[in-house]
Amino acid sequence: MAGLATQETNKSVLDFIDQIENDTKRNDSNTLIKIMSDITGHKPKIWGDNFIVGFGKYKYKRKNGNEEFEWFNVGFAPRKSKLTIYLTFDIDKEQELTSQLGKCKWGRGCLYVNKLVDIDLEVLKQLIAKSKTNTWQ
Repeated sequence: MAGLATQETNKSVLDFIDQIENDTKRNDSNTLIKIMSDITGHKPKIWGDNFIVGFGKYKYKRKNGNEEFEWFNVGFAPRKSKLTIYLTFDIDKEQELTSQLGKCKWGRGCLYVNKLVDIDLEVLKQLIAKSKTNTWQ
């Protein structure tokens, strides 16, 4: 969760998505906004200068207990090479779901997807639902 100092902003999500040049990535971003909004019940917000689209928020305290941050429960970032989907749990512990997900990679709390057509959206929805109220604590 590098970049925890990232803050929620008032930047326009729609303007950001409209500026994505790649049609597939722009369409996939709009699809993720719909899916994540429906599941979380939260409106999308831009977080930080790296333009992460996040839904919901919670307080996160580092293990050393000295620093507390706000972070979103679920989100995504349309990066140049892949869509990065942020979740608030260790994806490695969800082997039953990840085995059904399709063509993607993942790290502790992130999925890396080339395009949404490569994965099973119903499985993704289950992972998002698990993340919507979860926190790393």
